[in-house]
Amino acid sequence: MSHSIEAGIRLEHITPAVQFFWEAFHYKLGSTLGPPDKAQDFLTSVITPEFAISAIDADGALLGVAGFKTETGSFVGGTLRDLQSVYGLWGGLWRGLTLSILERDTKGSELLMDGIFVSESARGQGVGQALLHAIVQEAQKRDLAYVRLDVIDTNPRAKQLYERFGFRTTKNRRLGPLRHIFKFRSATTMTFKLTAQNA
Repeated sequence: MSHSIEAGIRLEHITPAVQFFWEAFHYKLGSTLGPPDKAQDFLTSVITPEFAISAIDADGALLGVAGFKTETGSFVGGTLRDLQSVYGLWGGLWRGLTLSILERDTKGSELLMDGIFVSESARGQGVGQALLHAIVQEAQKRDLAYVRLDVIDTNPRAKQLYERFGFRTTKNRRLGPLRHIFKFRSATTMTFKLTAQNA
């Protein structure tokens, strides 16, 4: 499949980007951010297109997105007030407390990948690999030393892709009883060290 990579997300691609995000992560986040219509309303209100990279086909349609987070901002942000504006006072409060468990901080030397997702029709055609390469290039442009990501145990195909690309496991984290909320038992932290050869 012919595709190109570009920085950010075009305005006309926000809606499909949110839909692709929800398709990719509803299993993990559905218990917290559902129902789907409210989840997509919330995501639309809090994503920051500048902290993302898009894959576009020859006709200009969105194929996939890789979001990222640095010390200056993140692809998927939002505050308690943002949650409460969509889910109400109590609904926003308990969702905020629950989501804080998944919050990941960044260090000054690293770029954190904040979600990567590809449309169902484009999977298996090199789009994910191209987005990963673009994420590494973004980290290099920012003079960072590492790219870090987390992958859950229910997504072994993604982990295999990251390993083939050169990511290495640095930590495993078990959720314990919280697995009943997020629908996965453990998450693996993986890092990719940038070198001159990656350029």
